[in-house]
Amino acid sequence: MALNLKSLLFVSLFIALVAAPIAEATVLFPIRLLQINGAVFCTPTGNNIGVNGTLSPPFPNATVRLQCGPGNVVANAITNPLGVFSTIVLFPLNLNLSSLLNICTLVVVTPLSNCNSTLPPVGLVSPIQLNGSIIIGPVNITIIIPTRFQILR
Repeated sequence: MALNLKSLLFVSLFIALVAAPIAEATVLFPIRLLQINGAVFCTPTGNNIGVNGTLSPPFPNATVRLQCGPGNVVANAITNPLGVFSTIVLFPLNLNLSSLLNICTLVVVTPLSNCNSTLPPVGLVSPIQLNGSIIIGPVNITIIIPTRFQILR
Protein backbone atom coordinates (compact mmCIF):
# COMPACT_ATOMS: atom_id res chain seq x y z
CA MET A 1 0.00 0.00 0.00
CA ALA A 2 1.25 3.45 -0.74
CA LEU A 3 1.48 6.24 1.78
CA ASN A 4 -1.95 7.71 2.42
CA LEU A 5 -2.47 11.45 2.88
CA LYS A 6 -2.59 11.22 6.69
CA SER A 7 0.67 9.25 6.82
CA LEU A 8 2.35 11.60 4.35
CA LEU A 9 1.32 14.59 6.48
CA PHE A 10 2.65 12.87 9.60
CA VAL A 11 5.97 12.12 7.92
CA SER A 12 6.23 15.69 6.58
CA LEU A 13 5.59 17.16 10.03
CA PHE A 14 8.04 14.71 11.57
CA ILE A 15 10.72 15.75 9.08
CA ALA A 16 10.05 19.45 9.73
CA LEU A 17 10.31 19.00 13.49
CA VAL A 18 13.48 16.95 13.55
CA ALA A 19 15.33 18.03 10.42
CA ALA A 20 16.39 21.50 11.52
CA PRO A 21 18.24 20.62 14.75
CA ILE A 22 19.86 17.50 13.31
CA ALA A 23 20.37 18.50 9.69
CA GLU A 24 24.11 17.90 9.78
CA ALA A 25 23.78 14.59 11.61
CA THR A 26 21.27 13.18 9.10
CA VAL A 27 23.91 13.19 6.39
CA LEU A 28 25.66 10.44 8.33
CA PHE A 29 22.62 8.98 10.08
CA PRO A 30 19.40 9.02 8.03
CA ILE A 31 16.09 8.72 9.86
CA ARG A 32 14.61 5.26 9.36
CA LEU A 33 10.90 4.68 9.86
CA LEU A 34 8.62 1.69 9.47
CA GLN A 35 5.16 2.09 8.04
CA ILE A 36 3.01 -0.93 8.80
CA ASN A 37 -0.16 -1.19 6.67
CA GLY A 38 -2.84 -3.76 6.22
CA ALA A 39 -6.47 -4.72 6.59
CA VAL A 40 -8.19 -7.25 8.83
CA PHE A 41 -11.49 -8.88 8.01
CA CYS A 42 -13.96 -10.74 10.20
CA THR A 43 -12.91 -14.31 9.30
CA PRO A 44 -10.74 -17.01 10.89
CA THR A 45 -8.08 -16.12 8.32
CA GLY A 46 -8.47 -12.36 8.65
CA ASN A 47 -8.66 -12.18 4.85
CA ASN A 48 -11.39 -10.57 2.75
CA ILE A 49 -12.54 -13.77 1.04
CA GLY A 50 -14.89 -15.83 3.17
CA VAL A 51 -16.87 -19.02 2.72
CA ASN A 52 -17.83 -19.85 -0.89
CA GLY A 53 -15.75 -16.96 -2.24
CA THR A 54 -17.96 -14.26 -0.72
CA LEU A 55 -16.46 -11.01 0.53
CA SER A 56 -16.03 -10.85 4.28
CA PRO A 57 -16.96 -7.86 6.40
CA PRO A 58 -14.12 -5.73 7.80
CA PHE A 59 -12.97 -6.05 11.42
CA PRO A 60 -13.34 -2.51 12.84
CA ASN A 61 -11.76 -1.31 16.11
CA ALA A 62 -9.38 -4.26 16.33
CA THR A 63 -6.02 -3.74 18.02
CA VAL A 64 -3.10 -4.81 15.82
CA ARG A 65 0.39 -5.06 17.31
CA LEU A 66 3.82 -5.34 15.76
CA GLN A 67 5.42 -7.84 18.11
CA CYS A 68 9.07 -8.85 17.97
CA GLY A 69 9.54 -11.81 20.26
CA PRO A 70 7.42 -12.82 23.25
CA GLY A 71 5.96 -9.78 24.98
CA ASN A 72 8.04 -7.25 23.00
CA VAL A 73 5.40 -4.96 21.46
CA VAL A 74 7.02 -2.42 19.13
CA ALA A 75 3.89 -0.64 17.86
CA ASN A 76 0.09 -0.67 18.10
CA ALA A 77 -2.62 0.35 15.67
CA ILE A 78 -6.42 0.25 15.66
CA THR A 79 -8.38 -0.73 12.56
CA ASN A 80 -10.78 1.83 11.14
CA PRO A 81 -14.42 1.04 10.14
CA LEU A 82 -13.09 -0.57 6.93
CA GLY A 83 -10.72 -2.84 8.89
CA VAL A 84 -7.64 -0.92 7.68
CA PHE A 85 -4.71 -0.13 9.96
CA SER A 86 -1.58 1.92 9.49
CA THR A 87 1.10 3.04 11.89
CA ILE A 88 4.55 4.59 11.65
CA VAL A 89 7.34 3.82 14.10
CA LEU A 90 11.02 4.59 14.35
CA PHE A 91 13.07 1.72 12.96
CA PRO A 92 14.86 -0.03 15.84
CA LEU A 93 18.54 0.81 15.58
CA ASN A 94 19.63 -2.54 17.01
CA LEU A 95 17.59 -4.62 14.55
CA ASN A 96 18.31 -4.96 10.84
CA LEU A 97 15.51 -5.46 8.30
CA SER A 98 16.23 -9.16 7.80
CA SER A 99 15.97 -9.83 11.55
CA LEU A 100 12.83 -7.73 11.79
CA LEU A 101 11.13 -9.73 9.04
CA ASN A 102 12.17 -13.02 10.66
CA ILE A 103 11.32 -12.40 14.32
CA CYS A 104 8.41 -9.94 14.21
CA THR A 105 4.75 -10.68 13.55
CA LEU A 106 1.50 -8.75 13.40
CA VAL A 107 -0.90 -9.85 16.11
CA VAL A 108 -4.60 -8.94 16.21
CA VAL A 109 -5.24 -9.13 19.94
CA THR A 110 -8.95 -8.29 19.75
CA PRO A 111 -10.90 -11.59 19.74
CA LEU A 112 -12.64 -12.55 16.50
CA SER A 113 -15.84 -13.01 18.51
CA ASN A 114 -15.96 -9.19 18.89
CA CYS A 115 -16.84 -8.83 15.21
CA ASN A 116 -18.90 -12.03 14.88
CA SER A 117 -20.18 -13.99 17.88
CA THR A 118 -20.07 -17.26 15.90
CA LEU A 119 -16.27 -17.02 15.55
CA PRO A 120 -13.88 -18.25 18.26
CA PRO A 121 -12.77 -15.86 21.03
CA VAL A 122 -9.17 -15.77 19.78
CA GLY A 123 -7.04 -13.27 17.88
CA LEU A 124 -5.07 -13.55 14.65
CA VAL A 125 -1.37 -13.57 13.80
CA SER A 126 0.55 -13.00 10.57
CA PRO A 127 4.17 -13.07 9.50
CA ILE A 128 5.27 -9.82 7.87
CA GLN A 129 6.95 -8.99 4.60
CA LEU A 130 8.64 -6.06 2.94
CA ASN A 131 6.41 -4.14 0.54
CA GLY A 132 8.95 -1.54 -0.57
CA SER A 133 10.44 1.67 0.69
CA ILE A 134 10.20 5.39 0.06
CA ILE A 135 12.94 7.96 0.57
CA ILE A 136 11.89 11.53 1.37
CA GLY A 137 14.96 13.68 1.99
CA PRO A 138 16.82 12.22 4.97
CA VAL A 139 13.91 9.92 5.85
CA ASN A 140 13.84 6.31 4.66
CA ILE A 141 10.38 4.74 5.12
CA THR A 142 10.28 0.95 4.96
CA ILE A 143 6.79 -0.38 4.23
CA ILE A 144 5.78 -3.62 5.95
CA ILE A 145 2.57 -5.61 5.35
CA PRO A 146 1.08 -8.85 6.70
CA THR A 147 1.55 -11.96 4.58
CA ARG A 148 -1.35 -14.12 5.80
CA PHE A 149 -3.39 -13.92 9.00
CA GLN A 150 -4.37 -17.10 10.80
CA ILE A 151 -5.92 -17.97 14.16
CA LEU A 152 -3.64 -17.19 17.11
CA ARG A 153 -2.85 -20.37 18.99
